[in-house]
Amino acid sequence: MKLLVLTWLSIFSSGLLAINSTNNSITIPESLKDVTNIQVNSMNMISSGLPSDKEFRAFKKLGVSHIIDLIPGNRSEEIALLDELDLNYLNIQVEWQNPTINNFLEYVTAMNLNLENDNVTLTHCKLNWRGAVFTYLYKITQLNVNENKARAEMESIWKPNPIWSNFIEEVKLHYSL
Repeated sequence: MKLLVLTWLSIFSSGLLAINSTNNSITIPESLKDVTNIQVNSMNMISSGLPSDKEFRAFKKLGVSHIIDLIPGNRSEEIALLDELDLNYLNIQVEWQNPTINNFLEYVTAMNLNLENDNVTLTHCKLNWRGAVFTYLYKITQLNVNENKARAEMESIWKPNPIWSNFIEEVKLHYSL
């Protein structure tokens, strides 16, 4: 926990991120302003659309150490870049038309391990629609975050279509929520 606090304190004190005391929001640095639908979900969880090479480098400078990519298909270019940057990488291939409980359970396992070790994790997909749903579900099933608050954060990025709404209900049923 000390490492995480020190990492985020150094990020805040360096001016890379700033907390707005009026509404308790976190200001994203200029180097990440163009990342699609970026959202700071907690002090050690960020979600976004697909970052560029330059933006991945900026995330590393912010202290992000783990990347969870929810995009299916050949991810060899991203793997090579993140290997070069020495960032831990996991690809969970979430099919747009068929997200599964197993996809989410794999995500939970990875996030639990990352958070247990006080790592800062970026979850991304193409537009942060998959990411917004997965972080919402993680927050309500694992972190006991208020569902209305977590849902409002998700819906500020994307309002799930029927396939994804059904997936949300399936995950909530799995966790008896």
